[in-house]
Amino acid sequence: MFAFLLVDPGINIQLRCREGGKVSAGETIAIVHGPARSLLTAERTALNFLCKLSGIATATAALVNAVRGHNAKIVCTRKTTPGLRALEKYAVRAGGGANHRFALDDAVLIKDNHIAVVGDIRTAIERARGAVGHMVKIEVEVDTLDQLEIALQASVDAVLLDNMSLEDLAQAVAMVGGRTITEASGRVTAKTAPAIAATGVDLISVGWLTHSAPILDIGLDMPADRNCSRHLN
Repeated sequence: MFAFLLVDPGINIQLRCREGGKVSAGETIAIVHGPARSLLTAERTALNFLCKLSGIATATAALVNAVRGHNAKIVCTRKTTPGLRALEKYAVRAGGGANHRFALDDAVLIKDNHIAVVGDIRTAIERARGAVGHMVKIEVEVDTLDQLEIALQASVDAVLLDNMSLEDLAQAVAMVGGRTITEASGRVTAKTAPAIAATGVDLISVGWLTHSAPILDIGLDMPADRNCSRHLN
């Protein structure tokens, strides 16, 4: 909505629903009142933001609802649109999800390419631990239970269980035994999320929430009269 105010601070905006609230098709979510030129100038930019961010929140809410009854949290990743990370991650929170890292310096995530460069998981962990401060957490991405065992022996703060089968996920959670945070990722949808959550993982990370979530179809309808009030629905 700030797009309207940036174009014309005199535009009046009346919100009809709260952030994160549910809306139905055809429902008016806001009324904007002001000069027609200002409203039409800001219209497309405002709708682009609103449709995209509402789509992210809606997709997040669907996943959160899918894992309801389990302890797993739905989290987004750093796979965000350049320049829009803060907004997209806020949309995830509005949908009931949580955020993973905002930037590389929030925590160390050791992935397969890092391991390939240094040679093995243990060396990667030791080098990372020697290079960061004591407040920085270290997470390791593992593809197999053997890799998980090595990571656990090195006492990492979290393990990313990447594209594991449900059987391996359940076994991985049993192996961890609460010693570190478990995060599952890979091919997560509202249909697959309940079974993933049932394995007992702490987090389920979903990259497509911020880079590929379908938009929510929202339009600005111009009334037939000339009082310059416009409805968003």
